[in-house]
Amino acid sequence: MRWLLFLLICSIGVVDLSAQSSKRLKDLEKKRLTLQKEIQESENTLKSTRKDVTGALNNLATLNGQIDARKRYIRIMTDDLESINQEIGDLEKQLGDLEVELGDKKRKYEASVQYLRKNKTIEEKLLFIFSAQDLNQTYRRLRYVNEYATYQRLQGQEILTKQTQVNQKKEELHATRASKERLLREREHEQQKLLTQEKAQRQLASGLQKRQKEIEAELKKKRRQASQLNNQIDKLIAEEIERSRKRAAAEARKRATASTTSTTPKATPMSEFVMSDEDRQLSGSFATNRGKLPIPVTGAYTIVSRYGQNTVDGLRNVKLENKGIDIQTQPGAQARAVFDGEVSAVFQYQGTGMYNILLRHGNYISIYCNLSAASVKKGDKVKTRQSLGTIFSDKQDNNRTVLHFQLRKEKALMNPEPWLRR
Repeated sequence: MRWLLFLLICSIGVVDLSAQSSKRLKDLEKKRLTLQKEIQESENTLKSTRKDVTGALNNLATLNGQIDARKRYIRIMTDDLESINQEIGDLEKQLGDLEVELGDKKRKYEASVQYLRKNKTIEEKLLFIFSAQDLNQTYRRLRYVNEYATYQRLQGQEILTKQTQVNQKKEELHATRASKERLLREREHEQQKLLTQEKAQRQLASGLQKRQKEIEAELKKKRRQASQLNNQIDKLIAEEIERSRKRAAAEARKRATASTTSTTPKATPMSEFVMSDEDRQLSGSFATNRGKLPIPVTGAYTIVSRYGQNTVDGLRNVKLENKGIDIQTQPGAQARAVFDGEVSAVFQYQGTGMYNILLRHGNYISIYCNLSAASVKKGDKVKTRQSLGTIFSDKQDNNRTVLHFQLRKEKALMNPEPWLRR
């Protein structure tokens, strides 16, 4: 029974290791396929019908975003290849150990067979048993003969089990090496695509360099529009802070009136949100989800403009200032909440017809701009991934669909990218 239990434990261990290895490879492949699909879908957004500087700049931004995504994809494949190489090393070691164990068991089994050949007749076994000096020795010899027969049978079963394990490990090693070969070919293919995109980027940038004055005029227009939008956002956040302060002061007065003590409530600085217990809990939950928030758009996407001051790849002396990030996606895509919260503002500005939404998560605020329609209103409670509205698609620019997304803690700007799960 002990031998059978040992065999069962060994077989379970090997099956468990094989299952873990298979799951890890499937997870790596699933991750690569997901990113590959996003890259392929995002490439369909490049063709622009506009021939002016705006269309060319948009094309360049899209192309730069796709190049960044492809470089990230190649980096992921390189990391996966390192994992696969490590997996192959582990499998080869496991296979070597199994083959050593198999060889050892075969030698022991061979020795036991040879022994039985020398003592194979029933007469020899009976002579061995009944030549004992006393009854106790007779019993021990009888038990020995029975146990040795059982041992030999178990040895044969162990060899069969170990041979099965060796064969399974060889198949697993072969499958892992085949995955490595496929991934190497895929990485080479992606590197060729990257070279093609970088060539197109240089050609597009070269054409734009000759239109420097038009570029400067277009960028000046974009900066003015961005400044007006951000001023409106700042104003709405300041109003939200003031409302919170007044609400907290009113609640403090009520408590002071109801209290038997004469404690004067402490004034709260206007530069901070005054939060309820619910707000504090929500804010705390938001902070702990850094790096885990969902992308604020549905479907495939490309980040075409990053947070902060950026140079435009391929263009000299061209700098852009971005208070958030710009995410290009497919026509019909929805803006979605990155976390549970309350809609603190839905507004339009300058008659553009574009909707912009401020969503409060305690003292954190997520901002969604450039929507053609809003599906929420001020005061609504929303859940993570809930649709907030449809992102605007520019029909004059091949239905280019871009969400401008910001993240703030009170009034302080934050880079959204480290907060999002990609």
